[in-house]
Amino acid sequence: MKKEDIAQKIAEIELQMSATDFWTDKEKAQTKIKELATLKGELEGVGKYDRGDAILTIFSGAGGDDAEDFTHILLNMYFKFLERKGWSFKTITKNENDHGGYRNVTLEVSGKNAYGTLKNESGVHRLVRISPFSSKKLRHTSFSMVEVIPKFEKVDDLKIPPEELRFEFSRSSGPGGQNVNKRETAVRVVHIPTGLAVHADSERSQAQNKETATNLLQGKLYKKLEEDRRSAEKGMYVSKTTQNEWGSQIRSYVMHPYQMVKDHRTDVEVRDIEKVLGGDLDEFIEAEKEL
Repeated sequence: MKKEDIAQKIAEIELQMSATDFWTDKEKAQTKIKELATLKGELEGVGKYDRGDAILTIFSGAGGDDAEDFTHILLNMYFKFLERKGWSFKTITKNENDHGGYRNVTLEVSGKNAYGTLKNESGVHRLVRISPFSSKKLRHTSFSMVEVIPKFEKVDDLKIPPEELRFEFSRSSGPGGQNVNKRETAVRVVHIPTGLAVHADSERSQAQNKETATNLLQGKLYKKLEEDRRSAEKGMYVSKTTQNEWGSQIRSYVMHPYQMVKDHRTDVEVRDIEKVLGGDLDEFIEAEKEL
């Protein structure tokens, strides 16, 4: 919708709100108010979900123990960033190794504009350092991928036909794959047309995990649709999967032979790597907003 059309629609709703009978149908009035807020957000360049909560997932890529340790490093970095923002979070699912690293971990982040702030953190992150897992003290490169999607409050925010979903059930597990639950409460849901999949195991019941997984999948599908739409507008091609595209990192964290964090999309460089890993991401995030 063009800006002129959005502005006209806003004017129409505001005119309706000034009518004496506007609140006669309270449900209709609330719907109009929500529509007005969404339209004003679009006019300001803010999407419907930017103001809301986010789901942040970090996946380990190539690099074995180093990559899983890097995922832990990134997780701590985001923990500190969220603390600086005063936002709350809870763990939805985590898959730990025996060394304190993570194969993958998913957080639900609650805070004003959480999704809008974090969404451009999505992409492949690269670490270069002397490996603490190498007896020869060799320099090692490892990769982790960050994915940020909006949190969907209701299952009907983005309706997915039931026949497009496949649910798989398993036992919840702890570090090293040790079973901690004898019942199959963990849920994995796959969106058959796109192959997108999510896993949830933090809730006590299968039904709760199923609902959580479905909401996560909605957010993931929304993110994909938005990326495809933006790319189509720019005449760009976007891969239909988000799996293991490790050659297109968005940010590098170099600890050896020098120290620097560089964002490859914005060319922002910060020499103080401890500052960045301590949760000071503002310089990167402000630059990312211009993408």
